Amino acid sequence: MNTSQEIEHVQCLIIGSGPAGYTAAIYAARADLKPVLYTGMEAGGQLTQTTDVDNFPGYPNGIMGPEMMEDFRKQAERFGSDIRFGYVSSVDFSATPHKVVVDEIKTITADTVIISTGATAKWLGLPSEQHYNGFGVSACAVCDGFFFKNQDVAIVGAGDTAAEEATYLAKLCKKVYMLVRRDEFRASKAMVHRVLNTPNIEVIYNSEAKEVLGNGKNVTGLKILNNKTGEEKDLEVEGFFVAIGHKPNTDIFKGWLEMDDTGYLKTIPGTTKTNIEGVFAAGDVQDHYYRQAVTAAGSGCMAALDAERYLAAKEHEVKAVS
Repeated sequence: MNTSQEIEHVQCLIIGSGPAGYTAAIYAARADLKPVLYTGMEAGGQLTQTTDVDNFPGYPNGIMGPEMMEDFRKQAERFGSDIRFGYVSSVDFSATPHKVVVDEIKTITADTVIISTGATAKWLGLPSEQHYNGFGVSACAVCDGFFFKNQDVAIVGAGDTAAEEATYLAKLCKKVYMLVRRDEFRASKAMVHRVLNTPNIEVIYNSEAKEVLGNGKNVTGLKILNNKTGEEKDLEVEGFFVAIGHKPNTDIFKGWLEMDDTGYLKTIPGTTKTNIEGVFAAGDVQDHYYRQAVTAAGSGCMAALDAERYLAAKEHEVKAVS
């Protein structure tokens, strides 16, 4: 670290710029906490990878994900949030104010820190999968299932999330092919039972997706491989859902904040408080269950209110002592 460099102090530092981060900034700015928000490498978060968002209240005709994030950003800036492009490279939560290093060179001390770094969907890593991402390929059945009403789709995954998403899609789609890599599920017995008792889900065991097929614009099928026999075949589908899990973006907080086995930050139920005083977590970074833009925005609001109340209580303590 460059010791000659000036250290900046802020009341409220927000790390991450999806619906949670921007909503936290809106509320923190209106509470006069003068928030500074660092966007991370992907300004706008997962929603910038999404085309149509049809399930966020207040957009009756739907909106494109990147456009919606731009609206969030403008609203946060309108109230005086300082939005900066940059990523947090390390943190030190051993004392207050908390220390955060940005882009490996700039040190910021903060009275409160709101973490909204989100989670990243795991992909299979096929070039064709990325080519059709948003054009028939999706990592969120609840977000995009509606676009495939009465159509045939495929989903890959063998855990509880995949099973849940497959049964969700089965309500909307004509047929759901479920690709399971081994000869059994990883999901709980109750979820497996639900899948096997849904007539329009066809489970294909020992199978892997080899290539997403399309016409250049949209998905038209999926090439699958039977990893026992080596046989390849094509499925005619118009949608392909990848449900092999998400990875929360929490590596830099390891050793400081309590996490579950997957790396999601733990918060005190009903709040956004972490195990460190003055550090709050909002959005998908602490929510592996709902993972929606609207729930992320709601928890961003909670984090800003929690931060504001924390600072007010601290101020009250100082006044009481003096």
